[in-house]
Amino acid sequence: MTTPPPLEVFDLFAVPGPGVPLAGGQGHSVCAGDLVLSPGRDERVAAVLNPVLAPFAAQLDSERPRTLRLAMPIPTRDLRWVVDGWGATRFEPGASPCHDLDVLTATSRLFHARLAAAVPIRPDGLPRRDDRWARAERVAFGDAPAPAVLPEQTRALLGRLSRELRTAGPAGDLGPERLVHGDLANNVLLDQDRVPLVIDVAAYWRPALWAEAVCVLDAVTWLGADPTAMERWADGAARQAILRAAVFRLLSDELNDVEPYHRSLGPLLD
Repeated sequence: MTTPPPLEVFDLFAVPGPGVPLAGGQGHSVCAGDLVLSPGRDERVAAVLNPVLAPFAAQLDSERPRTLRLAMPIPTRDLRWVVDGWGATRFEPGASPCHDLDVLTATSRLFHARLAAAVPIRPDGLPRRDDRWARAERVAFGDAPAPAVLPEQTRALLGRLSRELRTAGPAGDLGPERLVHGDLANNVLLDQDRVPLVIDVAAYWRPALWAEAVCVLDAVTWLGADPTAMERWADGAARQAILRAAVFRLLSDELNDVEPYHRSLGPLLD
């Protein structure tokens, strides 16, 4: 059940409460007026990224024909991006979730190419996060050790992935690090004109090929995409990217259910 934002959040974002719960995502966002209010936002990250993402979203919206869009982040009346963990983006009436893997893959490539041009260097002051996703991402790239305590099945699969990674080449083979969206599969909508609309940017400074691999793995594991799509990730840098994506997802998944990952990764590990 969605916990509504505090009254102060509605007031500062200048929208009426109590808002209408929205389907999709983790089920915690609400629509209020012309905004989507979402919890769990990091104030430090938003303060650095949203001043960059807002003009990028405006640029995409101004293009004709539109080929890609980004949900516009909206500040409060007193120019804050986050209040009590709640952030806001512009609501898009009539948008629907996109689960088509071909569209998701094309969106990932176009979005990251355009974002690299808009944000060519790591933004100053981008903080080091310490949530479970950020910790898992550091393990996936060898920047931190795996947790000492893990369920037995999780540890067994992690060991297999780690052994495969030792023969898959160095992380530098994946290409340059840049600002990427690490949760695209669950955060692409199609607007009323069927243009992809990217929402809820989960920001990481990693290679775009890794972000695409996370998208493909999520789509096959959770969204019903054709498992044969994994065959394109069996060799070279693509294999390394999908293995690092698997480590990332395995360690950030609170369910500790390894069977979906075994099914998705089976052809790559047999």
